[in-house]
Amino acid sequence: MNTHDSTALALLALLASAASATEFHVSVRGNDSNAGSSSKPFRTISAAARVAQAGDAITVHEGTYRERVTPPRGGESDSRRIVYQAAAGEKAVIKGSEVISNWKPFQGGVWKVTLPNSFFGGYNPYQDRIVGDWFTDRGRPHHTGEVYLNGKSLWESHVLERVLDPQPVAGARDSESSTYTWFTETDGKDTYIYANFHDKNPNQELVEINVRDSCFYPDQPGRDYITVRGFHMSQAATQWAAPTAEQIGLIGTHWSKGWIIENNVISDSKCVGISLGKDRRTGHNVWINDPRKDGATHYNEVIVRALEAGWSRETIGSHVVRNNVIFNSEQAGIVGSLGPVFSQITNNHIYNIWTKRQFTGAEMAGIKLHGAIDVVIRNNRIHNAGRGLWMDWMAQGTRITGNLLYDNSTDDLFVEVDHGPFLVDNNLFLSALSLLDMSEGGAYVHNLMTGRIVSRPEPRRSTPYHKAHSTALAGLNSTTGGDNRFYNNIFAGSGGPPASTEADADPLRFGGYGLWVYNHREYPLYTGGNVYLKGARTYFKEDGALNLSGADPKAEIVEDGDRVYLRLNLGADMRKAATRLVNTEMLGKAKIPGLPYENAEGSPVVIDTDYSGKKRNTAAPFPGPFENPGHGDLKLKVW
Repeated sequence: MNTHDSTALALLALLASAASATEFHVSVRGNDSNAGSSSKPFRTISAAARVAQAGDAITVHEGTYRERVTPPRGGESDSRRIVYQAAAGEKAVIKGSEVISNWKPFQGGVWKVTLPNSFFGGYNPYQDRIVGDWFTDRGRPHHTGEVYLNGKSLWESHVLERVLDPQPVAGARDSESSTYTWFTETDGKDTYIYANFHDKNPNQELVEINVRDSCFYPDQPGRDYITVRGFHMSQAATQWAAPTAEQIGLIGTHWSKGWIIENNVISDSKCVGISLGKDRRTGHNVWINDPRKDGATHYNEVIVRALEAGWSRETIGSHVVRNNVIFNSEQAGIVGSLGPVFSQITNNHIYNIWTKRQFTGAEMAGIKLHGAIDVVIRNNRIHNAGRGLWMDWMAQGTRITGNLLYDNSTDDLFVEVDHGPFLVDNNLFLSALSLLDMSEGGAYVHNLMTGRIVSRPEPRRSTPYHKAHSTALAGLNSTTGGDNRFYNNIFAGSGGPPASTEADADPLRFGGYGLWVYNHREYPLYTGGNVYLKGARTYFKEDGALNLSGADPKAEIVEDGDRVYLRLNLGADMRKAATRLVNTEMLGKAKIPGLPYENAEGSPVVIDTDYSGKKRNTAAPFPGPFENPGHGDLKLKVW
């Protein structure tokens, strides 16, 4: 067969595929007994999901759809997907809640509603308590249910007295709102909800309660190649998503491959917004069910079971999560254990995560991933999220680039027990703690860090590293710390007195401004071209650092509607930095896995563009995230 014949056959196959594809329509004015055409649409998205096949599209029109979409099948390939999409220019809303209007006055501003347990079907969020590995309840029960007044969630109380006489919650970022409270109790017949609406009559306002555990989630793994775009999704009774459990988000991929989640507005999940996480068969909250072994041992066993079940590039991951707005989740904006491998998470705006702070745990961040193998996290804006980014275990081949992080009260980036190689470049880390480093083998290039850095080893846990661009295990190792590369970064201090020499000698954990915090790590740093401002201190073996101790960058974020600017003052002396172009050859290999710093597909990496995509001067690139931004008082658009 010649080339022209094969091209013609491929074109015919493509045309046949397009001809066989069907577009189903869904409308609040439709009927599930219809055929799903544009003139006779379905009433529910679930009805369309039952009939859609690979290559088909489901277009959902303006309106609110109170259902859990449980896709019974996926597509066949990237070109033969099942697409769920909001109609162009129309607001299609999927909610995990129901409207409740039969409230009765109870006392003062407190109202009560009685719902038969049968109202909830097989799942009652007001009986379901939040539980799981690494979850901390702070001494009181929490339910997956929630109450909303005009779209804003109230605060659960564990005793009725605190609904009758609410007090502001300590540590809450919105103290006034924390006095809008609710309490629940159940018996064998009914569920009772008490809520303090203050001066509002709930029967004259929009009051909703969570009733479903998700808005969009398959009930079985392996529903591959699904696209979900353009929806507003909110108000789901999600459970705690531990890395050792099935992770059910408001929307989730459930141990599948090749999803695209894009252009959605995702909010008000009790725990997690988007889940790229693992299934239940490889373990579900194994630590609390077997406390004889520590959590790290259990998770290593989960990884082995996942590999035996087929965890690989061929079957899991390769998702695209882009251009979403995610907010008002109390655990994480995006979470994923093992399931996010080979994925891209780009251009998402994530904020207001863990703002109530009624419970806590070790799985909370704007983006929290275990096993971020060859994952690209690019151009995301994350703020008011407690912790911004948390790369926990097996961040290998990961690239974190061009992200904007600020106003995060815990830290901007936490890398935990990873052995590298992973690359962190062109980011703005502007919170009080820029980097919490409990890993080794990272490369940090052209970042701006205005907060502290904390360095500590982790000798107690042995964690995996992998063969190149693969889930296949190569070995286990504890985390000694160090073996990092820091090139062409800008570090700013607080302007206060330098840390004491006693803190400098602490062999386990110490923090401060600049790279001096690595002075006593066993593995050395590789450095060059870094600039230190406002009292930040250099690494003790660092040659050629530009120390401008008296210079104050005056970094400040300015939000102007949907735009964000960075005010920054840079002196002309910044050009004296001894920078050079950073690439794979220069970075060498991470010590423990013995692997080079490459792009996710294995090609050499070159840091030749800046935060905004501007080409860098390859002979002498400007330090920090911006190439040749000018000097003096600057106002730079960063979102």
